[in-house]
Amino acid sequence: MVFHDEELYTHLKVEAARRHTAASEIVADAVREWLESREDAELLPVIEAARTGWKEKGGRPWSEVEQEMEEAVSRREKQAEARSA
Repeated sequence: MVFHDEELYTHLKVEAARRHTAASEIVADAVREWLESREDAELLPVIEAARTGWKEKGGRPWSEVEQEMEEAVSRREKQAEARSA
């Protein structure tokens, strides 16, 4: 790991010592949480569209909403693959 912010690195090392764990584990956990929050944020438009549809039309079948969510996740995965290639 390379840190250009010495103060941040010091705080990380202190926290790692306090938790009796490796600093890399704390960083890995933080990155996992950040990625999960981004995934959740990407699904929000699909959820909001479903909520709006429900309010306007009196509801939508769950299978329709589920399909839209799966498509959103698939698009995100394809974009991630394209960036890593």
